[in-house]
This record gives sequence, structure tokens and C-alpha cells, in this order.
Amino acid sequence: MENIQPGGERIWYIPDCYYPEKTTQGHYVSHEAICVLNTGKEDAKLDIILYFEDREPMKDFKAECRAERTNHIRLDEIRDEKGNGIPKGVAYSVMVKSNVPVIVQYSRLDTTQAELGLMTTIAYPLR
Repeated sequence: MENIQPGGERIWYIPDCYYPEKTTQGHYVSHEAICVLNTGKEDAKLDIILYFEDREPMKDFKAECRAERTNHIRLDEIRDEKGNGIPKGVAYSVMVKSNVPVIVQYSRLDTTQAELGLMTTIAYPLR
């Protein structure tokens, strides 16, 4: 087991993202998260790019996942270099680019109705 190499890819795609305009029902807040696992010995520098149906991409979102750690990046909290957040009520897709191989998972908690909805999926890696 000592010779296990770090897993993952450098580019990941998440095609089905949506941050609802109505975000609360009870004690929970609707949100999305990009969960990153870095099993390597080097910190991962992440560039996050958003793509839309009817507008230009939003490109200047940055994050980090330290070596041999995980980072749950809340998309309702992340801001680009100009202070812009992710727009509410708009479908979008995400590309996560990393300087080192990482694993990426996406999850969404939807609290817009009384019955909570949680969706989670592994992102699609570029190979």
C-alpha cells in the first residue's frame, strides 16, 4: 500500500448546477458545494469557471485544497476576484481546473419545499 499514487484528474466538469432564488425552508439553507479531495503531497490551486445558456462565462473564481486534505467549497459563499457571487435562479455548468490531480464531487441541497432534496454526484473528469 505504500506505493499508491495520488488519484484524480486536473480538469472536471459539472454540467447540471442550479442555485434557487428561494433558499430557505426551516433551519436549512439551499446551497451547492464542490467537494474536492486532494490525496497528493502538493496543494491544489483551483480555477472555477461557470458556463451559462444565455451569457458569457464567469471565470475568476479561485479556491484551494491543501495537500492530503478535502475542501467543501460552498457555491453560495464563493466570490470571484471582482466580488461577484453565483447568480440565483439560473441554470449553469462548472469546470474545475487544478494544477495537480484531484477528485471532485458535486452536491446540491434544495430546501425550496417542505421535503428536503439532496443530490450528489461525481463530476466528469477530462481524460
